[in-house]
Amino acid sequence: MKPANISIIAGVVLMVVGGLFLLDVLNVAETAGYVPALIFAAAGAVFLSVFSRSRENWWAAIPGSVFLGLAAVIGAAQLTGGRSGAGLLFLFMAAGFAAVYLREPANWWALIPCGVMLTLAVIVSLPQELPAMAVPAILFMGLAATFGVLSLVPVRAAGHNARMKWPLIPAAVLAVLGVIFALQATAMLIPADFVVPAVMILAGIALLVYAYYARHDRQHRAPGT
Repeated sequence: MKPANISIIAGVVLMVVGGLFLLDVLNVAETAGYVPALIFAAAGAVFLSVFSRSRENWWAAIPGSVFLGLAAVIGAAQLTGGRSGAGLLFLFMAAGFAAVYLREPANWWALIPCGVMLTLAVIVSLPQELPAMAVPAILFMGLAATFGVLSLVPVRAAGHNARMKWPLIPAAVLAVLGVIFALQATAMLIPADFVVPAVMILAGIALLVYAYYARHDRQHRAPGT
């Protein structure tokens, strides 16, 4: 970023922060609590400006989203008295990782933390009246959905685009765990002794399916077939 642009952002932030402190000192409004949010928002804006300048600056979306998320959380806490806004940080971080992938599709790995952040945003927003098992159920189902989506993403390999199959294995295992916890949350209890062998059997089936499709793809791509 050019020094002139940094000076403009810093000057505007200093003026606004000073104005907020002045309003608080004069008892016009309780605005001092918004100062950290403004500082975090300014830092996030700087990183997003760096992100927007070049494809090689995809990394700047991650700290930028974190700072903007912190600003959103603090601002929401000030407006609502601390009663909401806990999931905003995770939502902004998910958006940051999504931006990393959209800017550079080779960074397919960013979809994993993106899905994790979205899942955590849902979890922290759940009403407290839900059964305790609802939290791990949503966690595992969200992670399963993340790896399921990852298996649909085309990845550049050997000069052509291909879809990865390995994410289907953790997706299947996590989905089974999510269903088990969901059933427990609805009082359809499954003894814990059945969890480990059930997961092992389903993981074995997933490995066999993966091996079958991998062998089928190799035969299909072989010369003369």
